[in-house]
Amino acid sequence: MTTSDDFVAAFQLEGAPVRGRVLRLGPAIHEILTRHAYPEPVANLLGEACALAALVGSSLKMEGRLIVQAQGAGPVAYVVADYATDGALRGFCRFDPARVAEVSGGFARPGARTLLGEGVFIMTLDQGAALGRHQGVTAIEGETLALCAESYFAQSEQVPTRVRLAVGEARDEAGEQVWRAGGLLIQALAGDEVRDPDPDGWRRAESLFATLGEDELLDPDLSAERLLYRLFHEDGVRLFTAQPLKALCRCNQDRILDMLRTFSSDERTDMVEADGRIRVTCEYCSRVYELAPDAVS
Repeated sequence: MTTSDDFVAAFQLEGAPVRGRVLRLGPAIHEILTRHAYPEPVANLLGEACALAALVGSSLKMEGRLIVQAQGAGPVAYVVADYATDGALRGFCRFDPARVAEVSGGFARPGARTLLGEGVFIMTLDQGAALGRHQGVTAIEGETLALCAESYFAQSEQVPTRVRLAVGEARDEAGEQVWRAGGLLIQALAGDEVRDPDPDGWRRAESLFATLGEDELLDPDLSAERLLYRLFHEDGVRLFTAQPLKALCRCNQDRILDMLRTFSSDERTDMVEADGRIRVTCEYCSRVYELAPDAVS
């Protein structure tokens, strides 16, 4: 591998019926998390969502998008992240600053269940207009989106799956505080995918996976190769070609115009500001579009 950040890569254990994916995010996740003034717990939640979207979405065999979303009645109304098969990644959180501050006063950083409250975790596969969308929903379980994902796979896919996500700040080479994220996912292979079934292979991989620390996922000096070797060298592990990831919002003026056309002429008139322009801000990237009312026809 030639990159240490902003990638996701598949791997497979040679001596056990287990496959997985490893992810590292540096500049891409920093860009996403700093587009808005997110409190630290909210930024952490959004970072988890972005890492999870790329980990799961990178397994897609066709062009499309994988959207990870969680919503509830808590201080965070919803968090959403989507991954496109070209490696584009974006995300956004809507939250109540006062309520987030209220639940952030303890020693432990509030997690998914505390921030989102009672609610649902949703994964949506969007394969475009021709093939449509496929969606799975499960209840929010635990204080991390990793636990939500494990519950989702157990209920919706019946595939034994373990997920570990980590989000945090570190100092870069210039001494600046920057956001980083990492993730690791392992899944048991189905019986018909395994030449020589090893009944203990999955349990052995789970035990090794449980020793993985968040600091290892975030350490820029610990390469993915070394991390996987550290965990699974007894079985042997094959790491496949990495796919680059990038922070990229798909908003553009044509999409904004199409959205405005869904409103009535009276509603669009109410949007016109004192200087005669309509302004629309993208929730994901904070880009502001300034449009003349007659541009919307």
